[in-house]
Amino acid sequence: MREGSLEAPIRHPLNWQEPWFWDEAALEKEMERVFDICHGCRRCFNLCDSFPRLFDLIDEGPTGELDGVKKEDFAKVEEACTLCDMCFMTKCPYVPPHEWALDFPHLMLRHRAVKARKDGIDFVEAQLADTDRSGRLGSWAAGLANWATDERNQTTRRSLERLAGIHHGARLPRYAGETFEIRARREGTELNAEAPAYGKRKAVLYATCFVNFNNTDIGAAARAVLAKNGVETEVVHPACCGMPKLELGDLNGVAEAAGKVTAALLPWVEKGYDVVALTPSCALMLKFEWPLLLPKDAAVDRLSRATFDLSEYVVDIAKKDGLAPGMEPLEGGVSMHLACHSRAQNMGAKGAEMLRLVPKTRVAVIERCSGHGGIWGARTENFEIAVKVGKPAAQAALKSNTAYVASECPLAAEHLMQVMEMTAGEEKPQPFRANHPIELMAEAYGITVRKP
Repeated sequence: MREGSLEAPIRHPLNWQEPWFWDEAALEKEMERVFDICHGCRRCFNLCDSFPRLFDLIDEGPTGELDGVKKEDFAKVEEACTLCDMCFMTKCPYVPPHEWALDFPHLMLRHRAVKARKDGIDFVEAQLADTDRSGRLGSWAAGLANWATDERNQTTRRSLERLAGIHHGARLPRYAGETFEIRARREGTELNAEAPAYGKRKAVLYATCFVNFNNTDIGAAARAVLAKNGVETEVVHPACCGMPKLELGDLNGVAEAAGKVTAALLPWVEKGYDVVALTPSCALMLKFEWPLLLPKDAAVDRLSRATFDLSEYVVDIAKKDGLAPGMEPLEGGVSMHLACHSRAQNMGAKGAEMLRLVPKTRVAVIERCSGHGGIWGARTENFEIAVKVGKPAAQAALKSNTAYVASECPLAAEHLMQVMEMTAGEEKPQPFRANHPIELMAEAYGITVRKP
């Protein structure tokens, strides 16, 4: 038997529509198998909190082996998993095609799905996962929503903690006063006919919940940079990609989201448009998670093959067509955090690669997890762990001492900045705001997109 594998990881379909997937005895047996292998390996000890929890349960048990761990305690390991995929993508030597075929994140997802089917999904968690509805309401009443959710407003935040289990100190996304779809129609773009890529590409931007409802500057920067490079763009947001529901184990909900978004985006593909997702979690869903969830769906497969992550798309333009000239250096350099869901796309460090296209700009790469994990890190029971996990990344950013901090994941970026502030103490760190790398590329081009 081989000790490990140097072959490229292969991910198998989730098979959630097969009866054995939902069999609790079979699930428990598979968890025993995988946990025992993890116990003997322990390469993932410094990733998320799942592995320290597992190893502590074993080491503090009566036998020092997995047989000394109570089966009901297996849930504690699953509860700490953020589905970041880093164990599968970067650490585990036993992923397929190795004969042991470990897929720890999808095993945790299966446990979550079985529990959700058996016990139901908590009402509050289900409401929090409906990001389209909360986004529409938040955008409609942005001033009130931003006031109420500001971590400095402890009166409302303590109430939110009691009602929704969101930690009173966790920094939450702010809402825009208009959606990105509306902003895009209002602002328009002017294509640069002198750009090398002019007339060669056109892209439909899948706005994503975060860009559509929270930070429209990311989308505006993407449109501006692509227009500067001669790329025609359209903006659509038919629905959420389903990542928040995936995190709850609501596989039916994810499948419904996949069907709705695919039906809206595929006609653009038929017209020759590339699909560009503006945040990495959504790109991961379209490119990988949906095809694994719906492996027999030809439409989902075609959309997957037509989809690019935003940074990946800009780098592809640079390599195949060339970029428009005119970028100026970003003085002071950039600390570029590699988001987990960017790395999980197995495309290389495209955010850092894109920023290195800006002339004479120092790019310091940070490969540690920010600790956020979507809504996971904002929960009352997880926030302190999220801060602990994110501290090495924050320390690396502070040590780099750059003028800018960037991450392709907006939630990771904000959490990283908060942990940097907490780590720095009274001396507030520079800068005071984290950026998406596309915003920095727009700045290098001299394009202003940030709304006051």
